[in-house]
Amino acid sequence: MKIVSSREAYRCGLFWVTEEEATDGKGFDIQRSVVRHAGSAVVLAADEKKRILLVRQYRLPAGAYLWELPAGKLDPGESPLRAAKRELREETGLRAKTWRKLISYYASPGFVAEKMNLFLATDLTEGQAQPMDDERIETRWFTRREIDEMIDTGKLIDGKTAIGYLLWRRMSGR
Repeated sequence: MKIVSSREAYRCGLFWVTEEEATDGKGFDIQRSVVRHAGSAVVLAADEKKRILLVRQYRLPAGAYLWELPAGKLDPGESPLRAAKRELREETGLRAKTWRKLISYYASPGFVAEKMNLFLATDLTEGQAQPMDDERIETRWFTRREIDEMIDTGKLIDGKTAIGYLLWRRMSGR
């Protein structure tokens, strides 16, 4: 497929929208509005007790408070790992000695071009959280059993958190 036209339709501080047309040159054409995004970093922080730290905050698009893994967008020129370290520190106050990239993926590639980069953070030390002005964040450690129950009962509905948790469970052999 080859992009034959692209124009920016909207821009804000978090994302921009383009109107695009692509063709395969053989008569198959696609027209889409695409939400463009710089990318994001997601952090699964696991402690020595095999617990995972989740943050709870109000998510305006969902219209609800959600429990989720710490995450945030990449700043200009920032690598995904550097963003992951920054987001963990800002949202939770934690720092990690050991980092491992688990996966990169697109959450909704039908119309959103946001690549999410998921990291495992271990060997943690505590510090002071530094949330952004528009963030009111609660943190809590969860056991595997608690997260399984939250998934089973529909109380954990954030995709990046479910993906991260299930990858972590698979990695840890349970």
